[in-house]
Amino acid sequence: KFKMAANLEYDGKATTFHGYDTLETKATVLALYKDGAPVKELHEGDLGVVVLDDTPFYAESGGQVGDQGELKGNGLFGVEDTQKIQATVFGHHGVMKTGVLKVGDSVTAKVDTLARARTMRNHSATHLLHKALREVLGDHVQQKGSQVDADKTRFDFAHTQPVTAAEIARIERIVNDEILANAATDASVMDIESAQKTGAMMLFGEKYGDEVRVLTIGSSKELCGGTHVARTGDIGLFKITLEGGVAAGVRRIEAVCGDVALALVQDQQALLDGVTGALKAQPQDVLARVVQAMDNVKALEKELARLKSKLAASQGDDLAAQATDVAGAKVLAATLEGADVPTLRETLDKLKDKLKSAAIVLSSVNDGKVSLIAGVTADLTAKVKAGELVNFVAQQVGGKGGGRPDMAQAGGTDAAALPAALAAVAGWVGGKLG
Repeated sequence: KFKMAANLEYDGKATTFHGYDTLETKATVLALYKDGAPVKELHEGDLGVVVLDDTPFYAESGGQVGDQGELKGNGLFGVEDTQKIQATVFGHHGVMKTGVLKVGDSVTAKVDTLARARTMRNHSATHLLHKALREVLGDHVQQKGSQVDADKTRFDFAHTQPVTAAEIARIERIVNDEILANAATDASVMDIESAQKTGAMMLFGEKYGDEVRVLTIGSSKELCGGTHVARTGDIGLFKITLEGGVAAGVRRIEAVCGDVALALVQDQQALLDGVTGALKAQPQDVLARVVQAMDNVKALEKELARLKSKLAASQGDDLAAQATDVAGAKVLAATLEGADVPTLRETLDKLKDKLKSAAIVLSSVNDGKVSLIAGVTADLTAKVKAGELVNFVAQQVGGKGGGRPDMAQAGGTDAAALPAALAAVAGWVGGKLG
């Protein structure tokens, strides 16, 4: 709802940006907008856009999101985003929380210091990340996009294959070494020719003006108009959280810094502590214990499958005796307590082999849900189709299904109706066999 700044009509004076040096500035309201149209005043509850003559708020640009904060005068306007209306005119988007704001009012413009500090850490870390990526992966790495906000930095770059775990670890070490060096950052405004002579990195396809801002942070030197930390140490801690592909030949890395990175590490430590407690193991032994547990699970699953097969075989023998003769064929409709679908299928196959000429329906009920499987031996499929048979039963238990003429499956939801549905199978088969 705050992305319409470019559509606002404005022909007044430009906004002077003070946000490199301060996060609080006295200002005068030059223009107000509501629903995309100019207005003279905003009232409590109104969504609007405010244009000031002076501002500490950074407007979204170069991948860095716009600042949030408040404008305090006769009322309080909450700034939720800052966007450029024109190249040098900033629109402060938000909601009138209390009072009234009028064109010509004097206000105190104050940026959300926590959000700005986090965003600056992430933006500065992005420059160090870009430099480290080129060092580890090669000079072919070029920025293809970025988004820097208070939560994370997201950096898209040219690279044709996934970044390995070892490469990610090396990139993290390089960036954190730069942070620990605590070098002072420097931002210098100069003409484009002088900037090129400094060796500053310029983004391919980016349009630059006659004057540019060269940012030196650690061993990185790039053209950048964003807000940054005073020293690399202010970033605190850098941790990559995600690496993946977003397009052909383009990879994406996401990372966190400072207190957000600390919170991530603490959450991961708490998770590890929980796992070590559950496994009753030391942290260095957790992986081996998890592998051991998974191996045990696989062995138990294999043993369970063997026992189910054995059960199916024994049940098959018992059930075969329950089959009734209908028009020269054996008909069986029965429930196997606690059987899963694979067990039903295996039991069905054994019964078909044993009964030779038969139409069979097997069922089971688990957690109130009915599983059905029907089988018809090859000599009967011209008259009795397994799909029709299983649907005959399924429709009576609130379900449906289908399959081949010799084998079909279905499900249902009305377990209470199952006994009556199975009891009707012999009559249905008899009708088909005539």
